[in-house]
Amino acid sequence: MNAPDLDELRRLRRARDRMDREFAEPLDVPALARTASMSTAHFSRRFREAYGETPYAHLMTRRIERAKALLRRGDVSVTEACFAVGCTSLGSFSSRFTEIVGETPSAYRARDHSDSQGMPSCVSLAMGRPIRTAISVQSSRIEEAMSSDAS
Repeated sequence: MNAPDLDELRRLRRARDRMDREFAEPLDVPALARTASMSTAHFSRRFREAYGETPYAHLMTRRIERAKALLRRGDVSVTEACFAVGCTSLGSFSSRFTEIVGETPSAYRARDHSDSQGMPSCVSLAMGRPIRTAISVQSSRIEEAMSSDAS
């Protein structure tokens, strides 16, 4: 495979930045590919080569990261956090959250988060960033394939 050129990297970054900024919006891979001015398949392949994860995995990681921040506050229910970050199914959100974080959203919300109070938000986000394991990456690929088949 050829390394992406600077123009292609800029277009991929534009789509990644859109995911980071508009994570709560109903985004899908075809819309993101249009943002990068690429076909869906080419965009997915090049995004993974450039960033080490699929566009869908990146978007879900962003959503879970933001949900963790909401749940740490303690004044937002799991359902409210789910919809606030752009997920449309509480069951899928809870499954993905548990897969990525290692505990259910309810258990995460109930846990003591006082050690992160007063911490700058940039540090809190970095520390709260979900870490994808090989198992979660594999299941993300399966779910991504299943969701594209349903479309």
